[in-house]
Amino acid sequence: MTIYVGNLSYRATEADLRAVFTDYGEVKRVVLPTDRETGKLRGFAFVDMTEDAQEDAAIAELDGAEWMGRQLRVNKAKPREDNRRGSWAKKQEV
Repeated sequence: MTIYVGNLSYRATEADLRAVFTDYGEVKRVVLPTDRETGKLRGFAFVDMTEDAQEDAAIAELDGAEWMGRQLRVNKAKPREDNRRGSWAKKQEV
């Protein structure tokens, strides 16, 4: 499972997120997506931990918590949809 962390401060770093999530268990991976054009952080991240129970505890404790001046949105990440086809093609299927 992957955890989605939304409404992040643009000042947050991978090390910051690791420090917060390490309180709940071992962190395997942290991804902070950046904008392709500007290279700036997009305000969300993905965190993978070693055990589902640890991820569940982190979600329960951190969702809605204030961190770096923002109220975090923390939940299970949804699988990525295939967005390679344009919106026109999707409308035609409806």
